[in-house]
Amino acid sequence: MKLTVFFNSQFWVGVVENQIGSNLKACQHLFGTEPKDTEILDFVCHKMLDLVAASRHGVEACPSIDNKRINPKRIARQAAKEVHMKGISTWAQEAIKLETEARKKERKTQSKERLEELKEYKYSLKRQKAKEKQRGR
Repeated sequence: MKLTVFFNSQFWVGVVENQIGSNLKACQHLFGTEPKDTEILDFVCHKMLDLVAASRHGVEACPSIDNKRINPKRIARQAAKEVHMKGISTWAQEAIKLETEARKKERKTQSKERLEELKEYKYSLKRQKAKEKQRGR
């Protein structure tokens, strides 16, 4: 599990990346103002696991990796590059994008159902008023 906190020109955002095998799940948490160490520790201890558990969609992060021996200098360069890298990985962005699209679809279907129920209710009221008028009430 990896937590990256960065400033996205408006707010401080924390992105949690959780990789299980080749499946990567990512979710983001909005801190708002610059978080203090205690706020980050509180987030890690109490809220991070719930946030990761709530994300349903993941992406294929690492396709097949050859089992060749890698030069130790190359590994050191890659580790240094990753330490100095800012922001989040493209796989994490893709996972977040899938999660937001799923929530968007869910919201659309729920709002459509609510709209249909409202139309049905208004139609039934209209029919009821018409019947009462016909009876002379």
